[in-house]
Amino acid sequence: MHSAIQDMLKAYDCRMADDCRHALNKIVQEIALLGLHRGGFFAKAAFYGGTALHIFYGLDRFSEDLDFSLLKSDLAFDLSSFTQVVQDELGAYGLEMTVKKKIKRSESPVKSAFIKGGTQIHLLKIASVQPPVAGINPQEQIRVKLEVDTQPPRGATFEMKYQLRPVPYSVRLYSLPSLFAGKVHALLCRTWKTRVKGRDFYDYVWFLSQSIPVNIVHLAERMKQTGHLPTDAVLTEKDLKSRLSKRFTSVDFDQAKKDVLPFIKNPEAVHLWSAEFFSTITDDKLKIEEAKVHA
Repeated sequence: MHSAIQDMLKAYDCRMADDCRHALNKIVQEIALLGLHRGGFFAKAAFYGGTALHIFYGLDRFSEDLDFSLLKSDLAFDLSSFTQVVQDELGAYGLEMTVKKKIKRSESPVKSAFIKGGTQIHLLKIASVQPPVAGINPQEQIRVKLEVDTQPPRGATFEMKYQLRPVPYSVRLYSLPSLFAGKVHALLCRTWKTRVKGRDFYDYVWFLSQSIPVNIVHLAERMKQTGHLPTDAVLTEKDLKSRLSKRFTSVDFDQAKKDVLPFIKNPEAVHLWSAEFFSTITDDKLKIEEAKVHA
């Protein structure tokens, strides 16, 4: 293994098998981002989602996937031109991986990170890294999924962020209010049949705790794109809070807790979860970003 990988691994307190899994996963994510940077990917796209929050903003929740959105709509966009640079970058650091492109049979005009049909997925498989940690099968593989939204909703804003390990590189990210808009959209509109994604609710609490306002312009565009808001409608703060309150009353929070617990270290963080808890903190803490010119 490359010395830079060993140095990065030392930065994590890998006492348990899951700690080591999460550390290796994050290292693979960061090197993949470095490869995308070298390939010029961030001239066309921006990073968003839970992993973006975890790596660049300190969200204390482990996240498995790498989610991106193009800056401008391009339904013909193909990640194939970037897969080799990612594989080469990982290989340069001693991680022997294969990159497999999975194309869904059913095509859709919306290739979204939220819609499984039409999404192009890359599974990054680590084949040679076998951490000497009890509880980890030597043949176990780590998989990191990449998704790109090729028809991004309007209204988002962006910023450049920098990482210093293993070498300095830059990544274009959604701004925090725009990231919050994406999270609120997922919380309101994600359909997982009978399952509840507790990670959405955990991240929602994190945004409120950081006093981050929601980019309601971008949120409205996301909701219009997925058919959850009429195309001629204006989403107001009052309407948004009403929709959230209604959503909270329909959630099985015991199930939501079970979903998020494997991804967090402190189970007490979800102890108070209930419809009343979420409705109250929404009324008290949710703020709307002041109007500005959006991309």
